[in-house]
Amino acid sequence: MTAPSQLGSQELATRFESFVIPNYIRYPVSLVRGEGSWVWDAEGRRYLDLFPGWGCNLLGHCPPRVVEAVRRQVGELIHVPNTWLIESQARWAELLSERSFGGQAFFCNSGTEANEAAIKLARLYGAPHRHKIITFQGGFHGRTLGSLTATAQPKYHSGLGPLIAGFTYVPFGDLEAVAQAIDEETCAVLIEPIQGEGGVRLPPEGFLAGLRELCDRHELLLMFDEVQTGCGRLGQWFGYQRFGVEPDVMTLAKSLCGGLAGGAMLARADIAAALKPGTHASTFGGNPIAAAAGIAVIETIEQEQLLPRVSELARQFESDLREQLQDCSWVEEIRVAGLMIGIELAVDAAPVVQRCLERGVLINCTQGDVVRLLPAMTLSDDQREQGAQVVIEEIMNLNPVPDV
Repeated sequence: MTAPSQLGSQELATRFESFVIPNYIRYPVSLVRGEGSWVWDAEGRRYLDLFPGWGCNLLGHCPPRVVEAVRRQVGELIHVPNTWLIESQARWAELLSERSFGGQAFFCNSGTEANEAAIKLARLYGAPHRHKIITFQGGFHGRTLGSLTATAQPKYHSGLGPLIAGFTYVPFGDLEAVAQAIDEETCAVLIEPIQGEGGVRLPPEGFLAGLRELCDRHELLLMFDEVQTGCGRLGQWFGYQRFGVEPDVMTLAKSLCGGLAGGAMLARADIAAALKPGTHASTFGGNPIAAAAGIAVIETIEQEQLLPRVSELARQFESDLREQLQDCSWVEEIRVAGLMIGIELAVDAAPVVQRCLERGVLINCTQGDVVRLLPAMTLSDDQREQGAQVVIEEIMNLNPVPDV
């Protein structure tokens, strides 16, 4: 079998225009190879990726243990249905449970699927009289219809109504608003411990603990969407550990499988029991390849002692950003939590992304005015310094104040 020819970026862009639905705004660059925090395009140009895989590649591109585990597994067994026992799936679930709050796992393929599972579990657990779920303005929970309805951002709802009934939106960080929103039909609260798409927004001091107290008082489930904060992104295994507030249900994806598709929902055993046979399923969820990759991710993080590395990288990023941008009048706020980094500007941040791309550094913009970085925990000191310097320079070069 001959390998497909490698098209140049411009020719590939033309193919996309003809044959691929244009539901993404794509950069006119064809990425063909990755290693660690480096990626190469079809023309051989190298880029430093500070937003690898939109947060999926927390170990960088093609982490060796994950690559080897997947290669080995593909040669043994690719897929079997979940009506059979899969040893690697059980092992993966055990490893996640041991590192979290001791819950049981349901496996799926993405963050939105994990959140759909959590929504169904909450309603099944609250049945027959309780079905409402409280979520937060600025949050993001996925693109499928249930998770999209849980996402309290109207811009994602346009043209898709009517949405699913039973969701109540309140301001992020407003404990009193949560208390007022709870009624006899409420079954759960769903929240990102740190909002990602919402602009890397951290909760106010004591807010998550206050949610825990409210949920306990009203017998509600507290569900944490840890699709971005989980699997070591904040320097602990899971984001809730940073805040000392334990959820009843937690959803995971993105970096869970080192870049492969994989999602999971963990729930306390007494709650998980509500998800009985026939109530929910995922054909490919927890398949042997995803399980092999998920196990390899955990082994890599532990054997290479990468959790402490997150804290050191975060400290270095924050130090450089605060020191060099302190006099930049259009920088509103710098928010750093582990390897979730947001730099809120008083102006449009999109030009910074474009200029960094032109200089060979890949970053992201969210909410229109927030420069966002989700770098790999395997980033070297030299790569961190190089990438941070380019980002800082391009923010400073914006010069949005007109000359007089």
